[in-house]
Amino acid sequence: MTAMSDSGRFSSVDYEIHGSVQGVFFRQYTLDKAQSTGVVGWVMNTEAGTVKGTFQGTKFQVDEMKHFVSKVGSPMSQITRAVFTNERELVQKDYERFSVSGGDW
Repeated sequence: MTAMSDSGRFSSVDYEIHGSVQGVFFRQYTLDKAQSTGVVGWVMNTEAGTVKGTFQGTKFQVDEMKHFVSKVGSPMSQITRAVFTNERELVQKDYERFSVSGGDW
């Protein structure tokens, strides 16, 4: 494999979104965007009033989702801060689909 090839490589990132992101369909819009983008992973509400989760896919797909959750969100959300951690390269994805987890605080 050459350095220019991304074949067989995936990106993964954990995220936590702060602001007015609960009770405004943020998780549903994230699910819809993830499914249309082709990433796998999950999203959930937290007791702290944030939304967190994991995205996995190609670097392009993950970057598209990072932009979505940090700048777009749902129409009624107000995003004040996005924290991305644990960015890494994967040979194989850990998830088969994108899901919304519990945490309806």
